Amino acid sequence: MDIEALRSFLAFIETGSFTRAAKQINRTQSAFSAQMRKLEDELNVSLFVKEGRNLVLSEAGTALRSHAEQLVSLHNNALKQVKRYENKRPLRLGCPEDYNERVLPKVIRVLQQAEPTCSIQVFSEPSPSLREKLDNGQLDAAIVTRAAGSEEGYFLASDKGVWISHPEFELEQYKSIPLALFQSDCQYHAAAIDSLTKQGTSHQLLACCNTASALRSIVRSKMAIGALGGMSVSQDLKVLDDMPVLPAVDIVLITSIEPHPILDKRCLAQLLNLDR
Repeated sequence: MDIEALRSFLAFIETGSFTRAAKQINRTQSAFSAQMRKLEDELNVSLFVKEGRNLVLSEAGTALRSHAEQLVSLHNNALKQVKRYENKRPLRLGCPEDYNERVLPKVIRVLQQAEPTCSIQVFSEPSPSLREKLDNGQLDAAIVTRAAGSEEGYFLASDKGVWISHPEFELEQYKSIPLALFQSDCQYHAAAIDSLTKQGTSHQLLACCNTASALRSIVRSKMAIGALGGMSVSQDLKVLDDMPVLPAVDIVLITSIEPHPILDKRCLAQLLNLDR
């Protein structure tokens, strides 16, 4: 059954007249009559009977009424739901693996509250790679670690560097401490090397990693100790308290030159209160 024919049928029920129903749906009376005849032919029943000078619903028409109301309602609801996605494009969000557990879910929750139908594509890469992709128009926004003293981006949270080891790792057995660090452009990498050098502690850089999971796996295997943000430490690893102090860092959201529509002032204001 044609949904527009059912709408017209319900218009007749509401008005009680072919003439008034035709006006209500912006059709001529002849076009309306032809539409109702076609519906009757399709169903092979008479939907209307004459009662004096008026047309009223036949028994078949009365039976169709409730079904027509349900079908039109379902059709309207379906259109309403689908229309919400009209002209919608996904938000491409970058996030270093370090922040996938603690920061990313909070950001996505704010985005989802701002736009319930939003679709978010998440790309987990180191901050320098995410900045490059943002500059190249491949991302709409990115969660990154900003440089000390910088006012870049929208503040989300802060983190502090810690030293980690396997609980059974015996540091005193090593004349030269084996290290697993992030790449050299990471603030923790530079701070770890610099602090050990200044206090005259011998060390060997065993591995440079671009993901927290890689760094943790090396530390977990008892081959080295590592330096990373406190929020990236898993429960099976030990935080070393008797090591040089590592810096605190700010975690911020940066956006492309032309921000995604979801990232309006209201949404960004909510993100600014993320860690409060």
